[in-house]
Amino acid sequence: MIHRIRTHNSIGILLIVYLSLSCGQTGQTPGSEDVLGEITTKNGAVMIALAGGTFRMGNNSGAPDESPVHEVTIAPFWMDKHEVTQERYETLMMSNPSHFKGPQNPIEQVRWSEAADYCNARSVEEGLKPCYDEVTYECNFDSNGYRLPTEAEWEFACRAGTTTQYDFGSDPRILGRYGHSSENSGDKTHPVGSLNPNRWGFYDLYGNVSEWCNDRYAPDYYVSSPGENPRGPTEGNTRVLRGGSWASSAENCRASSRLFDDPGIADACFAKDTYGFRCVRSVFPQ
Repeated sequence: MIHRIRTHNSIGILLIVYLSLSCGQTGQTPGSEDVLGEITTKNGAVMIALAGGTFRMGNNSGAPDESPVHEVTIAPFWMDKHEVTQERYETLMMSNPSHFKGPQNPIEQVRWSEAADYCNARSVEEGLKPCYDEVTYECNFDSNGYRLPTEAEWEFACRAGTTTQYDFGSDPRILGRYGHSSENSGDKTHPVGSLNPNRWGFYDLYGNVSEWCNDRYAPDYYVSSPGENPRGPTEGNTRVLRGGSWASSAENCRASSRLFDDPGIADACFAKDTYGFRCVRSVFPQ
């Protein structure tokens, strides 16, 4: 059960909701105690508040860069319920680079740096402190503004308390109920929220567009990844994408599947029409 909260800055209310959700409930979905509720931001985007927790990240039977499976603890955070739409992106950034036009379709053909710029613009709009330095694009995790999710936060939200290939199980034949991949997309994106959400209420974590994460990419990062709030390597020329896209196979839409590409910070490289993103915010004690 998820409660809707019409506020965007009250952790106290979220904790009250968390207690009301946790006490006396039986038959919860796996990990549902981590869902605090929903919030509606100033610009109208809906976010899901997660209490954080510990989960097993990675996949020992997947690609080499998905192993080893390791235990990770995540702090509380808010995450967009949907991928950022063209309508919301254009309102703030005054541009729409997308190939597959549609106001409720996910924004695509955005570089990592442009996704970070959007996070900063959204923060400024709401009177929050931007996370990204406008020159170096380093992320200040102590800022209260919007940023891209860490790879660990993304997988935590996607798995939703499960350990299977997808949160709904490991049968790729069911994927079409939850995401637009190469099997059912018709070679294009679709309006966000068109299919079923995952167990925690997030839409389109599988397919539609691959989602930029904050982390730099390294194929062997999991070998030395810290157990608490990992934020990726400190050096590297590429950034992580997660979730697969409308052009991806079911294999590449799995919860642990990793992709990476040039972030486009130093040059004007052309972003693919399979790349989009969603935003998160850290939750700080009051």
